[in-house]
Amino acid sequence: MSRLFGTDGIRGVANAYPLTAEMFLRIGRALVHLYQRSGHIPRIVVGKDTRLSGDMLESALVAGICSAGANALTGGVLPTPGVAFLITDKQADAGVVISASHNPFEDNGIKIFDRRGLKLPDAEELAIEKILLDEEALPIPEAPLPCGRTFHLADAGVRYIDFVKRSFRPVANLRGMRVALDCAHGATSQVAPETFRQLGAAVTALCNEPTGVNINLNCGSQHPEALARVVREKGAAVGFAFDGDGDRLIAVDEKGTVLTGDQILTICAASLKKEGRLANNLVVRTVMSNCGMEMALQSLGIDSVLTDVGDRAVLQAMQARGAVLGGEDSGHLIFLQHHNTGDGMISALQLLAVMEKEGKPLSELAKVMTVFPQTLINVKVASKVDTETVPEIVRIIKDIEDKLGAEGRVLVRYSGTQNVCRVMVEGPTADKTDLYCRQIADVVKEKLA
Repeated sequence: MSRLFGTDGIRGVANAYPLTAEMFLRIGRALVHLYQRSGHIPRIVVGKDTRLSGDMLESALVAGICSAGANALTGGVLPTPGVAFLITDKQADAGVVISASHNPFEDNGIKIFDRRGLKLPDAEELAIEKILLDEEALPIPEAPLPCGRTFHLADAGVRYIDFVKRSFRPVANLRGMRVALDCAHGATSQVAPETFRQLGAAVTALCNEPTGVNINLNCGSQHPEALARVVREKGAAVGFAFDGDGDRLIAVDEKGTVLTGDQILTICAASLKKEGRLANNLVVRTVMSNCGMEMALQSLGIDSVLTDVGDRAVLQAMQARGAVLGGEDSGHLIFLQHHNTGDGMISALQLLAVMEKEGKPLSELAKVMTVFPQTLINVKVASKVDTETVPEIVRIIKDIEDKLGAEGRVLVRYSGTQNVCRVMVEGPTADKTDLYCRQIADVVKEKLA
């Protein structure tokens, strides 16, 4: 049986299998089946980003939830970490986010959280898949089964903003600071500018007018170029770019230089260690993290552990090792003392807190880490064949690794949410890195596309 769930929920083209109204109806019923117990009416929080297909899929999901006898608590457009917060805030049994994160508007997806606001473990995802893929496992309810109700959480955004602001204490406010925000025409379009304004910042907001089809379009964490230009033009102290569902953060310093998730993590790790608040002197990072991060952490005397890609894998390692800080180069950053999932707005405030405490501009703080030149090429593939069984791919990878020696590395892996093979090379110079990455990507394309 092919898995529906990837590294971050189910994702694909909206209105095509498995992202159909019929499937979302079944998902709603399957969730109720999973969390129902005698004498208890499950309550499931539902949120979404700004995609055109969100209304359709939300309606089907809510219908499935209610038809199985549970209540749906709808928060409307809300960042993924906002839904995770609301689950615990409302003492719900589970939560669902309808989003395809940083993907284009044609895609959509679903992320499911348990009652603790944590993404589901593999065992529960498999239990849901079994129900979804077995027509006999989830029969249509027959009358007179009582149906559930839908309750709209009109104050969902306000409650989430208050939650995010609490993570910024004891720093008083941002009065007098000019901040630029790129909301990717996504789920942070309303809550992010409002949060920073309430904290006293002078906010320049861009890409905060969603139309349903412009989410992530040449903007947000995947495309921070426009934000960098605005930071320079407006003389902002810092810029923050979120992705479509608000769980990623990429920063821009006052000079317009883009900082990666690894750089933000390293800056915050150095500050936490200095204050004696870096639990177990440990940072969790992924196999995609830049070589420069490992070197920087070593120079700071900070330990680190590697995990597979995905914020769920990062969180599991953090909990197992007692770490409070972890994340991915892509901008999924987890500050466990503030939230149990990646939260772009909380990450931004933690970085601002370091700037305030150190009294230094972001460009100075960023000097703690030297970024190795890195090139990433995404190759669309017909199927995810084990690359180690393709001699030509094995050969070119070994050839490039031999050329790099100790001056770089190669990582070839499949996306967990798309039919894409990601080819990443780090090396001593940008020219060599680009050349080597293209050589590997060309072979991957020839054999797998």
